[in-house]
Amino acid sequence: MKRMICYAALACALSCAPVSSAAEDAEAVIIAPKGAPAAEALDWHVGSQAYTFNHYTFFEAVDKVKALGLHYIEAYPGQTLSKEDGDAKFEHGMSAELQKKALDYLKAADVKLMNYGVVGIENKEVEARKVFDFAKAMGIETIVSEPTFDSFDLLDTLTEEYGINIAIHNHPEPSRYWNPDILLEHVKDHNKRIGACADTGHWQRSGIDPVEALKKLEGRVISFHVKDLNEFGVHEAHDVPWGTGVGNLRGVLAEMQRQGFKGVFSAEYEHKWTESLPDLALSVANFNAIAESLTELQQAKKN
Repeated sequence: MKRMICYAALACALSCAPVSSAAEDAEAVIIAPKGAPAAEALDWHVGSQAYTFNHYTFFEAVDKVKALGLHYIEAYPGQTLSKEDGDAKFEHGMSAELQKKALDYLKAADVKLMNYGVVGIENKEVEARKVFDFAKAMGIETIVSEPTFDSFDLLDTLTEEYGINIAIHNHPEPSRYWNPDILLEHVKDHNKRIGACADTGHWQRSGIDPVEALKKLEGRVISFHVKDLNEFGVHEAHDVPWGTGVGNLRGVLAEMQRQGFKGVFSAEYEHKWTESLPDLALSVANFNAIAESLTELQQAKKN
């Protein structure tokens, strides 16, 4: 599409930007980023899963999200918190002191912690409540999980009691929820706070069309792990900038616009681990361009 950003031009611009002295890999810093305002106007909150930056601390991941002009992050359990806190991890067992330190850092960066996962949840109330208590304390809206099949009655109770969602994630086949039909079978008799964290890349790896999967899950999609891959139906396929691979990003976003979806789209870029910012910047720019185009088309239909 005509608004898609030229990758070569963006890469050149990024390579010419000042280099962070703190970056061990000498990764370019993005100056005056634009973020995704057209997406935000649709209540599509583009952010990143901190796992994208799993070679870094959580605080460094926050910095990279900010560098992309984004304001939302999804944390995962087990990431080193910061260079100053030794072996302390970001996890639901962290102390109240470290929780406050993380929240203060997020506030200073103008980055909101939206989701937490992927975290295991079993049909064990005491252990499950620890995750929900942590989420409540941290202001987290959605816990991302691949819960055991026998835990849904407990999740009904906890999601309603705490006002916190459970978004069920799909890893590739043969993981527990690799196929959307499996998820639908298990959520059908439970409240709408229990739904899907749609990992579009893992669907591509499993040979599942993301658009068709999202149509099946209408009314149950809570959040996204957004990926675009270089090959379809191949487990070893790797991430490419959004809109340049086989994942049909425009089709995905058009479908979510049709559904009236409002929520979080977290980048989970699992390639070029220490050199991913240029690809992520292009991904955000392309996402925003598609959101702008879809908005214009919708307005034209009304006129």
